[in-house]
Amino acid sequence: MTEPDPYLLGYRLTEQQRLERQALELAPESERLFDEIGVRPGWQVVEIGCGPQGCLGLLARRVGAAGRVVGVELSAQQAETARRFAAASHFANVEVLCADARRTGLPAGAFDLATSRLVLGNVPQPEGIVAEMVRLARPGGVVAFHEPDATVGRIDPPHAAQDELLELLARYAEINGIDRSIGLRVPRMLRAAGIVDVRVNALVHAYPPGHGRRMLVLDFVENARSRLLEKGLVAEAELDRLTRALRRHLEDPGTLVISSLFLQVWGRKPE
Repeated sequence: MTEPDPYLLGYRLTEQQRLERQALELAPESERLFDEIGVRPGWQVVEIGCGPQGCLGLLARRVGAAGRVVGVELSAQQAETARRFAAASHFANVEVLCADARRTGLPAGAFDLATSRLVLGNVPQPEGIVAEMVRLARPGGVVAFHEPDATVGRIDPPHAAQDELLELLARYAEINGIDRSIGLRVPRMLRAAGIVDVRVNALVHAYPPGHGRRMLVLDFVENARSRLLEKGLVAEAELDRLTRALRRHLEDPGTLVISSLFLQVWGRKPE
């Protein structure tokens, strides 16, 4: 029997919508990463865990008609949404597969770039995804990640509701073998997998009132709500109380909201 997918944030419609917003919000950071990597026309690229959009459009425009972008997504619903996005955007060079990130079925050494954004921090056994991406990269190709240390987001004034909600997410993650600080480990994971010339960009942000990511903790909790309740980690009334209290605090324009630490990590597969 197939075990339930423990993906931290689930696959509710609200999570798909959040991922679509995230694709736009994080596009400038991903563009800078692809600039540093030097993604060029004609490249063959695979994006693991592309979700409903991911970086598919950014990459499709960079590799051009002579290149190819393959998105890999476990959720059939999100994979279909990604296909519709590519078709509506007239990206004839984009293909989306519904497949397990650890066993994509794609040929080894076929890609100039294997990349993934904010996937490892939401799933167990991340080493399997790293190994598969290294397998997919050609000799001399690049493997790149954008991952968080999601344990360090801060607000000021502090608020107990945020601390308690983050603790709930951490407990669920621990039960399912998910490392919410995975970004810190990615450089040594790549080196252990044989990747060389490993480089790191560290990113942190302040989210002002009205910013789409200011309520990110609440988005995460809402999307994981059914899983938190099913595991008996919190009573529904208490979860409602905590989310109401934190929402009021985050809606206060005097509250400073600082993001998690994000790390862009990339390196080269030896020739």
